[in-house]
Amino acid sequence: MVQSVKLWSIGTAVPPYVIDQREAALASHEAFSSRFADFERLAKVFESSGIRQRYVVRPIDWYLRTTGWVERNNAYLEGASALFVSAASNALTLAGMTAADVDTIVTVSSTGIATPSLEARVSRQMGFRANVERVPVFGLGCAGGVSGLSIASRLAASRPGAVVLLLAVETCTLAFRMDKLTKANIVATALFGDGAAACVLSATGGGLAEVEMSGQYTWPDTLDIMGWSVDPEGFGVIFDRAIPPFAEANIRPALVSVLKRAGLTLEDIDRFACHPGGAKIIDALETALSLGQGTLNHERDVLSDYGNMSAPTALFVLDRLISAGLPRRTLLTAMGPGFTLSCVSLKAAA
Repeated sequence: MVQSVKLWSIGTAVPPYVIDQREAALASHEAFSSRFADFERLAKVFESSGIRQRYVVRPIDWYLRTTGWVERNNAYLEGASALFVSAASNALTLAGMTAADVDTIVTVSSTGIATPSLEARVSRQMGFRANVERVPVFGLGCAGGVSGLSIASRLAASRPGAVVLLLAVETCTLAFRMDKLTKANIVATALFGDGAAACVLSATGGGLAEVEMSGQYTWPDTLDIMGWSVDPEGFGVIFDRAIPPFAEANIRPALVSVLKRAGLTLEDIDRFACHPGGAKIIDALETALSLGQGTLNHERDVLSDYGNMSAPTALFVLDRLISAGLPRRTLLTAMGPGFTLSCVSLKAAA
């Protein structure tokens, strides 16, 4: 018999520095306007992004210096580790547990390199047991929070009674490149922020919601839509501006395909909870899913308050939905490198 996996809690965390979007626009103007002929046209994205502020792991002046791979990755190790501890501690406290109760840790992160991985680096500080199982996952990008929830739920189902802790931790802003004069990089400086979200799952007890099903859909020949390039200075963002029209044209049939395998239809979903990649992407999702304009209100609020934090962002949306009261069935979705759609269906606790 397949065990029913319950989501017990969500904990979130952001770094200590805040960048107002107007401040970010001024800094970007200082860095790029004299060197990039098309900057003024692209700079309109700072106003149209739907973002009010973002949280970052370094002060804004740090980003204006030309920094290399070593300095960027050291900032990742420090910033991501601190975010891990904060989000994990919050989630465990909300679940009424401690780090010693955790049997398996799934760590999703794609914005830096950590070997040993993040959960090993913070193990003593957190108080994890010596026999805890570690599952680090790299390369999922914006889909990482939803895909990580899927992975964590299946691990919890495989060992009834085990407690699985999921961490989605990203420091996207460390990829801001003052040396990289590309449209994608300038758009990224207007969209991305840093943050972390943690979930506690177990196939026992009540919890907030039941993980009902999960699935993915990868479109062929779409490797160039989103990802990283790598050079001596660090990661460089690959970010196709055609993502909103792609989502509008393709996400509905992909969702139909994923849901069909679970015996569900679009009409069975009471609330779509979507990764808010940007204001235009939210608009495209509402159009594609035949939702009224403004339906994805929590998505817009998270985007406004935090920007696009990549993997954790969808879990921030889910956290707000839980606070507002989950409907009977919620479908959590995100798109990321591959180009891949990831979904998890959650049924509200009775």
